Amino acid sequence: MQTAIFGLAAVYLLAPALLVVLARYNSLAARLGPIVLCYIAGLALGMSGLQPDDVKPVRVSITEASLGLALPLLLFTVDLRAWGRIAGSALLSMLLAIIAVAVIASALFFVFDTRGVVEAQQLSGMAVGMYTGGLANMGAIKLALGIPENRYLLFATVDTGVGAVYLLFILTLAPAVLGRLLRPFPRNTASVGEQMSKPGRTRRHPGVEGLIALAGATLCVGGAVVLAPLIPIGNAQVMTVVLLTSFGLIGSLSPALRKNRFAPAIGMYLLYVFSFSVAAAMDLKALQSMEISVLVFVLIATFGSFGLHALLARLVGIDRDTFLITSVAAVMSPAFVPMVARSLGNPAILMSGMATGILGFALGNYLGISLAILLGG
Repeated sequence: MQTAIFGLAAVYLLAPALLVVLARYNSLAARLGPIVLCYIAGLALGMSGLQPDDVKPVRVSITEASLGLALPLLLFTVDLRAWGRIAGSALLSMLLAIIAVAVIASALFFVFDTRGVVEAQQLSGMAVGMYTGGLANMGAIKLALGIPENRYLLFATVDTGVGAVYLLFILTLAPAVLGRLLRPFPRNTASVGEQMSKPGRTRRHPGVEGLIALAGATLCVGGAVVLAPLIPIGNAQVMTVVLLTSFGLIGSLSPALRKNRFAPAIGMYLLYVFSFSVAAAMDLKALQSMEISVLVFVLIATFGSFGLHALLARLVGIDRDTFLITSVAAVMSPAFVPMVARSLGNPAILMSGMATGILGFALGNYLGISLAILLGG
C-alpha cells in the first residue's frame, strides 16, 4: 500500500510534465493547452477508482504546496501600475457577480419553498456564501445558521461535481461563447500583460535564478502559514491566501524577482500540478449519492448566476476576460484564478482575479447569512 501511495504521489508531480510534452507535439493537445489537459486527466484519474483512501493526505499536501508556491511565483511578475488600468472594471464585474447570485438564490428559494423543501433559505444562504467566497465561507454560514451536517456535506459534495463541470466549461467553451457576447479585452492593457509574462534578461546563472525564485516563494509561504493563524480576522485559510497574495505583490517590487526568468515558468508548472491534483480529488462514489433536489438547486445557482452575470456584464460593457476571471474568483475562489488566467493567455488579469476573489471572501459570510435570515423571516 505504501508503494502505491508513493507511486501516485509521483503521478501527481510528474504527469503534468508528460502532458506539457504532449501539448508541444500534438496539434489537438496544443489547442486544448496543458491546463485543460491536466484538469481532464486528473478528473479521469479521480473517477477511475484507482486511488486508495490512504492517498488523500498526500494528494491534499501536494495540492496545497503546489498552489502555495505557485501564487507568489506568478505574482512576482505583476506590474502593479498596469493593474490600476483595469481595477475599476474588475470591481464592477465582481459586484455584478454578487448581484447575480443573490437574485438567482432568492428566486430558487421561492420555487423550492413552494415545492415543500424544508428550510430552503439554508440552501440559498450557502449558495451565496459559496459563490462569492468559496467553501470556507460556506462553512462559516453553516455554523451561523445551524445547518445540519448532512445537508451541508451533501451541498458541498454536489458543488464539487457541478464545480468541475463549470471549470471545464470555463477552460474550454466559455471563451469562444462569451467572445460573441462581450467585447474583447482592451488591447493596450493586454500588451502590458504580454510584457509582464516576458521578464527582462539578467546575467545570473539559470540555476541561481531558479533558486532565487524558489527561495522567495518559500519565504512567502512560510510567512503566510506562520502569520495567518495569528491574525484575528476571518478564517485562517482565507488569511493565508490574503497573505500569500500580499507577499507575492511585495516581492514584485524587487527587480530580482520581477525580472526573474524562471519564476513564471516554475510557477506555471506548479499550477499544472495543482490542476491535476485538485481534479483527481473528484470522487465518483460520493457523486452517485447526490440528492436530485440539491443537484438541481446547485446546477441552477451556478449556471443561472453565470448567465445573469454575463448579461449584466454585456449591459455595462465589461470585457470577456475580466468577466471570466471575476466569475471564477467568485464561483471557485482565488485558488483557481491563475489557472484560468493562463488558459486565457492573459497574465494582465491575474491581479484582478486575486483581488476580487479576496473581496468575495470578505463579503461572502455577511451576504449569505443576511440573505438566509431575510428569506427565512
